This record gives sequence, C-alpha cells and structure tokens, in this order.
Amino acid sequence: MKKIFLLFICLLTIVSAKEYELGEGYQLGDTPLYVGGYFSLDYASYSKGDLQKVSLNDMALLSYGSYHKFSYMAEMEFKNYYVKTYDNGKTTTTKDTKLYAERLYADYTANENFMARFGKYNSNVGYWNLTPINVLRDTTSSPVTARVVFPKYTTGIDLQYHLFTQSEVSVNITLQDNNSLDEAYNNFYIKKHFGLGLEYSYDNLSVKLNGGYFHKKNHTQAYVDNYYGYLSFLYDNDTIKVMGGLGHRDDNREDAVKLSTYLQATYEIASHHYPVLRLEHYNAQIDIENGIKKDTSAVFGYTYRPVYPVAFKVEYQVHSNKALDKFLTSFSVMF
Repeated sequence: MKKIFLLFICLLTIVSAKEYELGEGYQLGDTPLYVGGYFSLDYASYSKGDLQKVSLNDMALLSYGSYHKFSYMAEMEFKNYYVKTYDNGKTTTTKDTKLYAERLYADYTANENFMARFGKYNSNVGYWNLTPINVLRDTTSSPVTARVVFPKYTTGIDLQYHLFTQSEVSVNITLQDNNSLDEAYNNFYIKKHFGLGLEYSYDNLSVKLNGGYFHKKNHTQAYVDNYYGYLSFLYDNDTIKVMGGLGHRDDNREDAVKLSTYLQATYEIASHHYPVLRLEHYNAQIDIENGIKKDTSAVFGYTYRPVYPVAFKVEYQVHSNKALDKFLTSFSVMF
C-alpha cells in the first residue's frame, strides 16, 4: 500500500508539472518538489552457446526536494520488468511487475560540516555504489566488487561530518539495527549493518577507506556475521576519469571473498564520446557467477551521450573463464 501511494504521488506531480528540463525532473508548481524517472533497454549476447537477452530494466520513478535544512529522495523501481531470452532456438519471456523501494530517505543538513540521513539509502562505501542509476554510469555493467563485498543498500542512519581546509576530510558512520526496507531489493539479506568511512579529497583526487560489519542471512535462513574492508579512489578532471576499488569480506565460515578489485578509466576523446576500459579480478570461496569462484577480466566499452541524461553504451567483456565472455549494449534515459 505504501508503494502504491508513493507511485500515485509521483504520477500526480508529473501531471501538475510547471517547468521541465531533461534529467532534472518535473517541478510541482512553485514548490521545491520534483519528480522524474529513468529506464534502460538492454541487450546481452553471450559467447558460450546461443544465448541472448533483451530486457527493459531499471524502470523507475523518483521524487526529490528540499526545504531549508531538510531534503528527501524517494525512488520506486521495477527491476527486470520485461526480459526475453533466446537460448538455442528456444524463446522465453519473464516479467517482474513488483514495484521495489530502492531508495527512500530524508536528510537533515545542520551546517556545511554535518549531515544526517535516515531511511533506505545507498551504502556510503566506495564511489561506484554512490552512482546506482545506469544512465549516469560509464558502463552498462557494474564491477563484481560492487555487489560481493558489502551491502549495496542500508536501512538506518548515516552520519556525515566534513572538515574543509585546503583539502576535505570526511567521516561517515553507518548504523542499522533493524529489518531492511524492502529487503529483497539488495544484494544481501541483512538486518544489521555498522560501518565507518574515512575520505580525503584534494583537487581532482579522492581516496576512501571503509570498514564494517553486517548480519547476512544465508541459505539456512540463519544470520551470519560478516566483516569487510574496502579501499577506493576517484580521479576526475572532466576529460579523464579513473576509479578503482579493492575489497575483502570474511564471515569465518568459508563463505568469504578473499579479494575483489577493479580499475576503470574513461576518457573524453571528443564532445559526448567516451571510450572506457575496466580491469577486474576476484578470488572467492563462494560461487560468484555461473559456479565460478575466481576470474580475471577486461571490459572494453564505449559511451555516447548526445546530452548527459541520455546514454548509448556498448561493451565487450573478455574473461579468463570463457563462459563469462559477453557483449552488452544499452539505451538509457533519465527524465
């Protein structure tokens, strides 16, 4: 019922919109409230066998706004809303029509130094995890690291403190000791998450160190203690962007990720044109994909943005495990 109500509010704001600019959402009259959304149409072709997939993915409505020291974000998403699979001459179609609560939080910004966030939000770990929307990323796919080391989403409190001098030093504390909001929309089923993050930024370079603990439900329906550490960086001077991450997760029960790391570079060779290269490696005690526990890969990609909220992307992945080789392309829009 809550999700239906939020969807109704989003649709109502679109009807009442006064001004609009692509990617910034519709403004509700003269209020500071906006509503928008995004979608992605994806195609994947796998080297092994004759497997192809076409999907209408990441179709979402979102609403946001701010008033004085308060702001909010509400994002409701259909994940894998429509997927058509072609496999050795056989065609199957699946639909997931459930509306998930991806993000739903409120912020209180006391001053330029302190901010508190309450609700379900992207865990403040690394840099890739803070850009969850396909159209805003440089590749259609995400690094394995972003989904096997730490929870992508947290339902609780995030406290942030920023100290500004010639550089910027930031500290964030993540606190969850309750059931997750829409726990099915996360990479782990969790009911606890405690984390600490330290970040240093100077000019175009930022470096972040995260560590934390979370309770993860395993296949026996029992919750298991997990501990993680994650080191990441981001360099962005508008022409070239380089980012990377290195993480480890342990639960003392041989269900761990020994090492997962990636390095990605994006270069603007001409206005609106961005070739991308990503290198990845992971070594785990669990099956990451297709029963594979260890893999090294390279992703060669290209992104064209006629305007920033619209992206055409292609990429080809080459893996040490050839069964994972694949071609991906997507068309995504944020409105």
